[in-house]
Amino acid sequence: HRLPDMAAATLPLLLKPCIWMTWRPQYRSSKYRHVFGKPVTKENCYDGVPITRSVHDNHLCTVNPRFIAVITECAGGGAFLVLSINHTGKVDPHHPKVSGHRGNVLDIKWNPFNDFCIASCSEDTTVKIWDIPEHGVLKNITVPRKELQCHSRRVGLIEWHPTADNIIFSTGYDYQVMVWKLDVPEQVIKNPVRSISVHSDVVLSMSFNTDGSWLATSCKDKKIRVIDPRTGTLLQETNCKSHKASKVLFLGNLKMLLSTGNSRWNHRQIALWDQDLSQPSYSEDLDGSSGVLFPFYDPDTHMLYIAGKGDGNIRYYEISPEKPYVHYLTEYRSLLPQKGMGVMPKRGLDVCSCEIFRFYKLVTIKSLIEPLSMIVPRRSESYQEDIYPMTAGNKPSMTADEWISGLNKGPVMISLRPGSKLDSYVELGSGKDPTDSMETQHSRSRPGLSLLIQERLDAKEGNARKVYPPTSLLPSTDEKSSSTTYVSNGKLDSTHCSPPKTENELRQMFYKQQEEIRRLKEQLNQKDVRIKQLELEIKNVRNSQANL
Repeated sequence: HRLPDMAAATLPLLLKPCIWMTWRPQYRSSKYRHVFGKPVTKENCYDGVPITRSVHDNHLCTVNPRFIAVITECAGGGAFLVLSINHTGKVDPHHPKVSGHRGNVLDIKWNPFNDFCIASCSEDTTVKIWDIPEHGVLKNITVPRKELQCHSRRVGLIEWHPTADNIIFSTGYDYQVMVWKLDVPEQVIKNPVRSISVHSDVVLSMSFNTDGSWLATSCKDKKIRVIDPRTGTLLQETNCKSHKASKVLFLGNLKMLLSTGNSRWNHRQIALWDQDLSQPSYSEDLDGSSGVLFPFYDPDTHMLYIAGKGDGNIRYYEISPEKPYVHYLTEYRSLLPQKGMGVMPKRGLDVCSCEIFRFYKLVTIKSLIEPLSMIVPRRSESYQEDIYPMTAGNKPSMTADEWISGLNKGPVMISLRPGSKLDSYVELGSGKDPTDSMETQHSRSRPGLSLLIQERLDAKEGNARKVYPPTSLLPSTDEKSSSTTYVSNGKLDSTHCSPPKTENELRQMFYKQQEEIRRLKEQLNQKDVRIKQLELEIKNVRNSQANL
């Protein structure tokens, strides 16, 4: 009989707001929350590529807006394949190769300032610099432009300096990191500018900060080191037992390092380090697999991509300078495992489809290279200024001698807007984002650009009357060569590439032209609809004024 009394007594308590008991998920507002991976169709993959069976934990592939290069399996010596970026479909098994090494090729990297220059290193203890013809490799190339000889054991890793021209770093199984200057008359260079001897084992990865004044390395002894690349001075070193690093990466201008490796219990792990390398400021165990984790960072969007060797999935995160630093977004899943990965530079992306990153997955079990685009879903097909800030271009900001003398400069920045030619230097030491104060730097260094800057600032309010032609060309000429790279809508303009040689290539070019025509028709229809809307609004305003 007392149940009603008890219910009456507890009713006020139930009606009281219990703030401490409420649970609500914490959502972060992010324009990249819904980024998704979009693989291309089989016809737009590179099929029949004899990808190397080497167990070396490198990317094995390198890409620029003109060419894709991949290390291949080769009988006797070492070789790699260079294909035109538009040469998709079935690859000829007898396609000419770059085959001047006497041992297996272990790493290849395109020169960031010259789309026709590539470096390779090999088990034959040498590093070689190759010139690729403008129309691609039409016959086997066996004679390099430069040959670098000083390592006593096989060379496993090479890295170009991010801002200085003609500076390349190499490291091998002799535990040495060597700095080379290429603009010398000798064809065979035997004396590096600097030999850095601070490692006790094989170097597994190298990464530069934005202006190239610091070099971070991970080593087989599981330590991360930060080095002054000019003097070879060891600035900092980790001594953490809970994280065994295998790959390391500078996170742009955030003044942070990210490493991938294994935890004490042998779980795959990512770790974030600030300027103090004694303990990681953030770490997260991912899974118990054994493949190496390759990290890729986009400083423009602050997105981090983690791809595991032998995995089919790619996880991606957003990095912020405040705690908790790493924000998981989602992952791309696939049944095809990747052995290596290539990444397209930002200047080669398709900005009209809101593509912010592009991978080239090496799928060994199918002898396939599969392009994978990371897309920000947007309704509009117009240029999205908020996801494409000023980014590093293909111009060096200083010469090799200037860098050796002690000068530091940030990369030359360019706009990805189709038809834009605006570029600038990043102001160092300001602690600001590369896109900050860009306009003021231009107005100081180039007063004649003030009108262009004002146009860029007004572009969003922009004027509907100002139409950027979708097929406008952005010439980007290398200082040392007369060749010009033409980019249309973030893609290499096929009219300036080698002509199609097969029926399949001709058909693909036809389909691309049809797609371009369809897109232009849609844009015209949208503008016609907008004109009609504006006419109706004007008519309504006039009618309302007449009624008054």
